[in-house]
Amino acid sequence: MKNVSLIGRILFALPFAVLGLNHYFMVDYYTGMLSSFIPGGVYTVFLTGFIMIVAAVFIIIKRFVKEATLALAVLLCLYILTIHIPHLFDAQIELQQVLMPMFKDISLLGGSLLILSMCDGNKKTKNA
Repeated sequence: MKNVSLIGRILFALPFAVLGLNHYFMVDYYTGMLSSFIPGGVYTVFLTGFIMIVAAVFIIIKRFVKEATLALAVLLCLYILTIHIPHLFDAQIELQQVLMPMFKDISLLGGSLLILSMCDGNKKTKNA
């Protein structure tokens, strides 16, 4: 069961690390996705990429997992609220191009919250 947990952590965290790195290699692409009301431009892209990379590393090495999954949950909520939902109302973007990434982020948000809830449960059982 220990190996399954390790594999699960790696499979959950690795896409965040890769996408976080993409925030540095594909800056123009991610900057173009930002809604007009999001401040910072390139710096926002770099910051979110950094958060994703650090969170992925922490989840893989099993350190600060609670904080890392909480950070990812907040980040994913922000992505859904500030990127995906505004794009739903953009007539220039096809609905299918918005729905699939939005559902992916909703699913990852659910995974983050699930891992976060497991961290709380483990902490309570250790103290008991």
